[in-house]
Amino acid sequence: MTDLQAACLEPIKLCHLLKERFPSLRIDTLQRAADVICALIEKQTTNQKKLANGLPGTSTAEAKRKRLTRCFQDEQVDVCWLPFLISLLPKGKLVLTMDRTNWEHGETPLNLLVLGAVLEGFTLPLVWVALPHGGCSDSATRERLVARLLKRLPAKRWKALVADREFFGQEWFTFLRKRGIRRVIRIRADTVVDELRTEVWFETVQAGQLQCLFEKGRVYGSLMQVVATRDADGDLVVLATDVSIWETWRVYRLRWSVECTFSSMKTRGFDLERSAMTFADRLERLFGLVTLAWVCCLRVGVWRHALKPIAVKAHGRRAVSVVSYGWEYLAQAIRWEGTLAETYFGLLKSPFPAPGAAKTRVVRY
Repeated sequence: MTDLQAACLEPIKLCHLLKERFPSLRIDTLQRAADVICALIEKQTTNQKKLANGLPGTSTAEAKRKRLTRCFQDEQVDVCWLPFLISLLPKGKLVLTMDRTNWEHGETPLNLLVLGAVLEGFTLPLVWVALPHGGCSDSATRERLVARLLKRLPAKRWKALVADREFFGQEWFTFLRKRGIRRVIRIRADTVVDELRTEVWFETVQAGQLQCLFEKGRVYGSLMQVVATRDADGDLVVLATDVSIWETWRVYRLRWSVECTFSSMKTRGFDLERSAMTFADRLERLFGLVTLAWVCCLRVGVWRHALKPIAVKAHGRRAVSVVSYGWEYLAQAIRWEGTLAETYFGLLKSPFPAPGAAKTRVVRY
């Protein structure tokens, strides 16, 4: 980056940026959180021994591990996640996605339900909750998660909520309808709509075709349009939707963005699955810190891509993801160029560009 480009941004330390957003929190609490976020970016792991080694200072390894533990135990940082992430969202309506990410530590299942906004080809997590079991979430848990987000992001900002076959049920569908949230949700092939299973309604649909019922049908107690197609493997994909028929498939394809986020937080990025956190509150806190580290990389990557576009390989895909692109610059700056790192953190004072202002990667189903 040239000096002229750097001069266009306002440098700021990450802890001071957090202090501006949350003046009621102690600076030492925010400094610990900022140090852990920087260590996550530099080390790209949630392994506590390696992560503690990335904390600044000349104290002993044991002292750094205790400092890391205090950060994960500190309930004060929980208030940081949602307001900070909301401030980064562009103006206008947003597509929201809901999904789970899960792994195991020994015989203990670690299971997070995540709700976020589609942004730059990824899903930016906004709210999440650790489930006390493996497997699917229940309707009450999903409703509480949506209600938390609605307090900060009203339903008029939601273009649609996209979810896969796991997220169904009459209580759930009714809850979303009453909150004014438009739905694009995949339902199972054996779901009964107006006395017939959807696999019977759409048994003749072919891959590449898009069919819908002539009139809206009752899906889990809600009157919705039902649209179907087949994927490349021949599996029937049936969507219950409140948006227009022609827009439904385009919106649903954005669901894959949440899988891209989970991938870049796990083996392709911050190695989230290396975490040994089994207490729900600490796991949620760790996910929050990883999310902030991840969004720092995404913000830098989007800005750098606008200045110097990522190379496109012969197969038509980018050489690296926007998150990896940002990480390359930010990790280098954190390790060797503190002033430049502060310049990059200055990007977090402004939201991401609106979809019309920056080309968003489209992920095919």
